[in-house]
Amino acid sequence: MPTKSNSTPVKQPSAAGKDGGRRFTSYFNKMKIVNIARLALALALATATGSCGIYNKYHTPTDTPLTAAYAEARQAGQDSTAFGNLLWEDVFTDPVLAGMINTALTNNTSMRNALLNVDIARANLRGAKLAYLPSVVLAPNGAGSSIAGSDLSWSYQLPAQVSWELDIFGKLLNGKRGAQAALLQSEAYACAARSQIISAVATTYYSISAVRRQLEISRTTAVLWEETVQTMRDLKEAGTGLTEAAVVQSAANYYSILASITDLETQLHELNNTMSLLLNTMPQEWDIAAGLTPEVPAIYRAGIPMSELAARPDVQAAEQALAAAFYATNSARAAFYPGLSISFSGGFTNLLGSMVKNPGEWFYNLAGSLTAPLFSRGQNIARLQGAKAQQQQALNNFEYSLLSAAAEVSSALTVYSRSIEKSQLLTEQVFNLERSVEYTRDLLLYSTGSTNYLEVLTAQQGLLSAQMNLINTDLTRARAVINLYQALGGGR
Repeated sequence: MPTKSNSTPVKQPSAAGKDGGRRFTSYFNKMKIVNIARLALALALATATGSCGIYNKYHTPTDTPLTAAYAEARQAGQDSTAFGNLLWEDVFTDPVLAGMINTALTNNTSMRNALLNVDIARANLRGAKLAYLPSVVLAPNGAGSSIAGSDLSWSYQLPAQVSWELDIFGKLLNGKRGAQAALLQSEAYACAARSQIISAVATTYYSISAVRRQLEISRTTAVLWEETVQTMRDLKEAGTGLTEAAVVQSAANYYSILASITDLETQLHELNNTMSLLLNTMPQEWDIAAGLTPEVPAIYRAGIPMSELAARPDVQAAEQALAAAFYATNSARAAFYPGLSISFSGGFTNLLGSMVKNPGEWFYNLAGSLTAPLFSRGQNIARLQGAKAQQQQALNNFEYSLLSAAAEVSSALTVYSRSIEKSQLLTEQVFNLERSVEYTRDLLLYSTGSTNYLEVLTAQQGLLSAQMNLINTDLTRARAVINLYQALGGGR
């Protein structure tokens, strides 16, 4: 006898039920996509809110009294009448020197390379600015295939792809700002190179002039000392009491000055070669008058204004290096945040899956991607730590450049003032020694027994030494003026 079942038979779904399920599945998938998009947007907003520091612009640090004074001086502007702000044509007025400086600024290899570095930095900045634009790639391709000896079946694609990175977290922005700082740094270095070349040409110019003057005095003195040797020999033969010792001693003095002349000629030759290198030409002898000194107004200083130190191109280059390091740190921070990019590809093809269709048809594809770094084996952390350390190094170098600039200006001022005083004293010494040489020589010739040959030789040696010291002191004063002009950023 059949038993009664308590189970309820399962109804088979109808066609309408199947359609409803598909609609529900489609709706569910759409909701998943919407929720994922909302989640991605929320994540982007949250990370953007917490990453405001990566958008900051560089400002001169004011944490220390030194950098604070520098920042204040930069805002105050420059004094056009300050010595370092004068045009080099107004400082070095010698027409021959001016022509050499112009030639060096045009031909010098270091100057050319410095300007090329500016061009390189400008090109890098242009590339950083163009990074905001989408990239477009065209990659046409074709292929032929044959099965079992059949005719080749040709397929082709003419695709173009456009991709665009949205700079939500400042990666491109900091790259562009860093490139701008690098450009300003290279321009400052070019100005520093210009200032160094001007100073080097002027220093070499006056060094050649000083050595020429020393050669003139040495050669004139050599003629006089040769006459002294002959005088000693004549007095000895005349029976005045002079011995052979006086003759040989005076001859030794004569040969010593001839030896010193060879040293001066070698020094002059080397200076001429230095000038040739500065002007980027073959070695030659330069026609520079002897005994020249720069004609500059008297320089009176009670201190070293920070405004003049702030105008130095090497100091400005050090600050721009700090700015570039600041943006490099920001870029390292931005690497922790997601990257959002949009890509579009499209073109014309006759390859549809595994089927070749002629004629071809157009196709396109639009996609977006959000890439968030989760674990990069510590690379981002290491990069950020290294960037922070490099930024601190750049700050240390910037502060040191200010201290070094102040020391250079102080040294140049001290050397300049002391050389003026020393030159005046040596001038008096030379005047008195010239009289001493004259008196002792007359006594030797006309007052036998009143003096001896050693006094004559001592007076001659003292005069020559004082004359050389006076020329060197005048050259030191000229170099001090040149160094001071360069130390204050002159010639930029």
